[in-house]
Amino acid sequence: MKSFTRRSLLARALGAALLCAGIPALAADAWPAKPITLIVPFAPGGTTDIIARAVGQKLGEALKQPVIIDNRPGAGGNIGAAAAVRAPADGYTFFLATVAHTMAPGIYKNLTYDFGKDLDPVGLVALTPNVLIVNPSVPANTVPELIAYIKKNPGKVNYGSAGTGSTEHMSGELFRALTGTEITHVPYKGGAPMMTDLMAGQIQMAIETSPSANPHIRAGKVKALAVTTQKRSSAYPGVPTLDEAGVKGYDVTTWFALMAPHNTPPAIEQRVHAELMKVLKMPDVEKRFQEQGVSAGDTTPAQLASFIRTETAKWSKVAKESNITSE
Repeated sequence: MKSFTRRSLLARALGAALLCAGIPALAADAWPAKPITLIVPFAPGGTTDIIARAVGQKLGEALKQPVIIDNRPGAGGNIGAAAAVRAPADGYTFFLATVAHTMAPGIYKNLTYDFGKDLDPVGLVALTPNVLIVNPSVPANTVPELIAYIKKNPGKVNYGSAGTGSTEHMSGELFRALTGTEITHVPYKGGAPMMTDLMAGQIQMAIETSPSANPHIRAGKVKALAVTTQKRSSAYPGVPTLDEAGVKGYDVTTWFALMAPHNTPPAIEQRVHAELMKVLKMPDVEKRFQEQGVSAGDTTPAQLASFIRTETAKWSKVAKESNITSE
């Protein structure tokens, strides 16, 4: 009787310890038992949303549970990030982070979360260049012509972004700093509404991510003048890099990473990472990415964590040198 009682007490103590650690017994074996939410920090129709839906659908099929896209736009992606941090770490909420979340610490004074600590890296999903695009009414077909036009009209050329602190915003500020031009930032709540205004001529230019810009470039609704990476994009073989076009040292890559609330059971994170790597190698996903100028990610969670630290340091320096701050 004493032995039975002792074993019962030990079993209860072990169960309590697992629960306190945020790892319910057999949680990974039973998971997923219901739909999974993927928080997307920008509006529907933008690049982050496009990638989330493409990858989310395939992950759902692999995990045999729907992956529901939950768009939480605003504050350059920080509203969505804060929502993901507050979510239960039970494996039923994930977050699609972007390079903007490594820009935020150097810009925002009152962030309610710590990107490097409050979210666990699961896997790098995709990387893509940004594209310098202008409304067809802008009398410039090359980067030097655009710079000359801006200098003749200082402060009158507006560039759009998906919000303060977004990759489009920081890409524009880097362009302004390296070219010595005066351009006015107009923030939106996502890439899609920004593109609508750019095509309508409400703003004149943007440095937008490739998947969001690509269909409008192909349709002739905007003009592509340059890409932001050091190498040309296969999606725009005839379009030079900004560095080639005379903006020396310009090099920006937008990336997207799958994250989980901190303390999500490691076994679940490992399972999702493994399934994500399989999804990114699927021929139809590879084809869709290639058409849009996107490269699939291929890192371990540890490598992603190191990459995030490097990117945070890089963009904090840019924000400080450009004097970009926000409440």
